[in-house]
Amino acid sequence: MSASVQNSHEAYRLEIDQGQLIVHAFGRWTLATIKPIDRALKADLLALGYGKVKTSGEDYGVDDTEFGGVVFDFKELVRIDTAGAFILTRTIGCHDGMCRMWRVRNANPGQKILLSAAAEASAGMAMQPPKPWYDPLSRLGEGFLNGLRETYETIAFFGHFCVILFKMLLRPQRIRWKSVFSHIENVGLDALPIVVVLSFFIGCVLAFMGSDLLEAFGAKVFVVDLVGLAVLREFAVLITAILMAGRSNSAFTAEIGSMKMRQEIDAMTVIGLNVGETLVAPRALACLVSAPILTFFAMVSGLLGGMLVTWSQGISPILFTARITEVVSINHFWVGMAKAPVFALVIAIIGCRQGLAVGGSVESLGRRTTTSVVQAIFAIILLDAMFAMLFLKMDV
Repeated sequence: MSASVQNSHEAYRLEIDQGQLIVHAFGRWTLATIKPIDRALKADLLALGYGKVKTSGEDYGVDDTEFGGVVFDFKELVRIDTAGAFILTRTIGCHDGMCRMWRVRNANPGQKILLSAAAEASAGMAMQPPKPWYDPLSRLGEGFLNGLRETYETIAFFGHFCVILFKMLLRPQRIRWKSVFSHIENVGLDALPIVVVLSFFIGCVLAFMGSDLLEAFGAKVFVVDLVGLAVLREFAVLITAILMAGRSNSAFTAEIGSMKMRQEIDAMTVIGLNVGETLVAPRALACLVSAPILTFFAMVSGLLGGMLVTWSQGISPILFTARITEVVSINHFWVGMAKAPVFALVIAIIGCRQGLAVGGSVESLGRRTTTSVVQAIFAIILLDAMFAMLFLKMDV
């Protein structure tokens, strides 16, 4: 059966062949020429009854009883852009994500891709190709390799920083003290209130839980030992490090990443400034100085919180202090303090490295900032577990 010509226009010709609508596109379908074409195409489709839409029953959508599909013929098409492709997809009759079947012939790969994108946009949804059965394994492997790559690059960056730091210690005049003290204020002094408050409540929670648990065994006084050991060895330094990772680490990544996006780092390199000495070293030194101080105040605050709760449970502050000094060795204090500089250095290195890895987009900045915080917290927990095993073997 031969095709019957239904409507003709200088930019297109509509034919119906065995229930299929064939759209022959001519000339240029671009933003400059599309307005009259759009008007004429709408009128022709309406005249064919092609614009009918069912509005009742469960089959709400495009009326497909008259036309089975659409064929686009681009044999005589000269040029098409996004506007023209979008207007062409009106003939697909998409409604609420449901469309007629369509195909294109006599088109180059670029035209096919453009029309597919326009059809997906008209449908209000992007067609996702089916995922192969091995996709979870593939993603797991990619994640593992990305983790190894990130670990290697972080270790390499740490080695490079150690070289820079050694050279700066040999020549102290190269250290930017103003920048160091400025970052100490931001990293340490500004973070002191939140660290003290959180550590205080951590001490309170430990005392509450320990008091209720030990009271059942008639060993309520041992809650002092629990609070002392937990706060001094673990919780004070962990709370401090995690807060630094969420607060200072993200700030380092955002600051350096913003400079990278604005090409300020390239300008610094051009004028002969060492990025490691200018940006990384002051932040790392500030963290190294601030972390032990914050950890000390966190320890004091945590013990005060535990003492306040135990006081309400019948253990006086004098008994609490005497028990702490008698049972809890000073070694537990130094165990916690020894972790602080290591955690601080890891936080600074990860934050600065992720900032320097930011690309030229805001999306990259947000992604790197998130990655920086996650990596820093993961590294802190991992190192803390390694420290615990090490001190256990050393019987400290």
